[in-house]
Amino acid sequence: MRPPFQPDRDQLDLVTILAALSDPTRLGIVATLAEVGEVSCSSFGDGATKTALSYHYAKLREAGVTWTRIVGTQRFISLRRDDLDETFPGLLDSVVTNARRTKPSGPAS
Repeated sequence: MRPPFQPDRDQLDLVTILAALSDPTRLGIVATLAEVGEVSCSSFGDGATKTALSYHYAKLREAGVTWTRIVGTQRFISLRRDDLDETFPGLLDSVVTNARRTKPSGPAS
């Protein structure tokens, strides 16, 4: 199995990141990850189909917002906080604070 595409730190692009964060479900995923840290992809659900969640995970990963770690048949996702804070200081904190404030529909924590 080929590992999924995950951009390097120097490939992070603000427009791509903001586009990935423009969806309420993805904002919910990011807010949850900010609170609990790394989680198994199967931890999310809250009414969304596996296909829909896979799509949202891929958008966040390909934009460089999350990191996916594969262990056997499981996938674990976490925020790329260090990379994002280094490249775009304050962006992630602002996004998470506002996501919590607006409580978008997203995955259960």
